[in-house]
Amino acid sequence: MHHGRRLRDAIAHPGTTPLIGVYDMYSASLAARHYDGLFVSGFGFAASHYGLPDIGFIAWPDIVQFAERLRLALPAHHLLVDIDDGYADPEVACHVVQRLERAGASGVILEDQQRPRRCGHADGKRILPLEEYLEKLGMVLDSREELVVVARTDAVEDAEQIRRATALAKSGADVVLVDGVRSVAAIRRIREAVGDTPLLFNQIGVGKSPRLSLTELTELSVDVAIYSTPCLFAAHRAIDSALDELKRADGRLPDTAGLPDAVGVATSTRLLETNISRHHVRGATG
Repeated sequence: MHHGRRLRDAIAHPGTTPLIGVYDMYSASLAARHYDGLFVSGFGFAASHYGLPDIGFIAWPDIVQFAERLRLALPAHHLLVDIDDGYADPEVACHVVQRLERAGASGVILEDQQRPRRCGHADGKRILPLEEYLEKLGMVLDSREELVVVARTDAVEDAEQIRRATALAKSGADVVLVDGVRSVAAIRRIREAVGDTPLLFNQIGVGKSPRLSLTELTELSVDVAIYSTPCLFAAHRAIDSALDELKRADGRLPDTAGLPDAVGVATSTRLLETNISRHHVRGATG
């Protein structure tokens, strides 16, 4: 269905392309009503699928199966998948990339962290020697057909961020991501360092990077923005609030009948019915 080509075209279009982080099928179903592009966040998937922090617990068959379910339900959306370090071994990374492309993923993000890995906005990250990462990245690039490959560095020091971003831009990767960028000035330096290669910026709630609008990112010549956790953190707050209210009411559900924003069985079912694959128009994504 040329999902990689479609994402590549969207990235080349003027302006910053937003991709919204989702952590399960329900969050993806809601996000798909608002945005054309989704991001399978490693942070969110580790939290949702395992109930564990983002420090390397994800098994690649689980992420592939999730991508398969997403693509069947959402045939026309961009799906960028976080594959962490490629699950350690370069051969495994290549196998996962090929499986994801066949499953209908639009692109992947491959990072340069050493294990034990951690969220890109956490402290204590350690990175691979640049040549070792570039070898793995080169194998991944050779193994895909038209899947978009985002090369990510988790370097922290400014000079090392620039050195690695420059090397990644020359590697043949489709997009470069420097995660945990701490200032607008640093974004400008990285943008200059990568030249014509598209640049991705990661926004995460209460993370290390500045909160920027799509308009501001476009002015900084950022091509893609991933929003890793808005759905996960919103669900956290909403569930906590709803259950606190239920306890205070001695277990009596709130009376939401007739409210315009009420969510009940009918509303939820209507949302999920749109995901039934037999209702989708064949060939709609080209």
